[in-house]
Amino acid sequence: MTLSLGGIHHVSSITSHIERNHDFFTRILGMRLVKKTVNQDSNSSYHLFYADAVGTPGTDMTYFDIPIAGRTYEGVSSINNTAFRVKSDEALDFWITRFDELGVEHGEIEERFGRKTLAFRDKDLARFLLVVDDGTGIPYGEPWEVEGIPLQFAIVGLGGVTFTLRKPQATEKILTDVFGFEKIGTYPSLVEGQPDIIVYSTAEGGPAGEVHIETRLDLPVERPGRGSVHHVAFRISTFEEYDQWMEKLDALGFSTSGKVDRYYFRSIYYRDPNGILIELATDKPGFDADEPMEALGAGLALPPFLEDRREEIEAGLHPLSLD
Repeated sequence: MTLSLGGIHHVSSITSHIERNHDFFTRILGMRLVKKTVNQDSNSSYHLFYADAVGTPGTDMTYFDIPIAGRTYEGVSSINNTAFRVKSDEALDFWITRFDELGVEHGEIEERFGRKTLAFRDKDLARFLLVVDDGTGIPYGEPWEVEGIPLQFAIVGLGGVTFTLRKPQATEKILTDVFGFEKIGTYPSLVEGQPDIIVYSTAEGGPAGEVHIETRLDLPVERPGRGSVHHVAFRISTFEEYDQWMEKLDALGFSTSGKVDRYYFRSIYYRDPNGILIELATDKPGFDADEPMEALGAGLALPPFLEDRREEIEAGLHPLSLD
């Protein structure tokens, strides 16, 4: 059996202001808070998950709350951009108007890899992109209904990530020889004098299955902080395949986290030769494992292995007002 990945599962980043982050993703971008929990490796910090209406794998952007996080000094060995999918060119026109009305920093509509895109940033100066997806690849998520955002213009999932590297060859080899990505093309760098950006794809293709490799010979190594991406996760369909991926990585002699049960999904973490943290995560059990679908994100959710410490954990968290 040939193992394959199902595209992007989620992207996890850092914010210095979780309330402002929540407002940006729910009110401004129209995504749903599907899980309010804690960083399982540091229980005094919140971990919020934003996704589509039903928490479909491949639609969720997650944030670790680190109030003391300093600014990000952009550079190589980083995931420098996260894209979100919309369905049409008209959607980009809608988002320009909305961003202007709400004071969101953004660029102009431009073409990247044959698709219309719109770059924008949040208050942490994180780098994002809206990308038009024609729907022929990995299926759309189910948009969350939010006042002021017509469903036909809503965000319908993650749309690819960009790795910014100085020497990309080792990462490219991991993507193709280990994780089964295929090189599908290139497009010019956005920076004059830098090599073309190379696009790798997996699963049914389209933006939700892509990693873009940007080579930058003019930058130092990134110093991460607020707005920087912590890791990207790729999808594993079944628990059986999860076991097989663990066996494969072990057989290759890779240094990994081993199996990690996050309760909402099962994970394996691997740091590639350029320092990019890659997670493989299962589609199941999902965010409704401990909350009904209609109440996702309503309360502080703790996985069973942390539930007996709820009083202690809640006492260590700062008050959180998510209106």
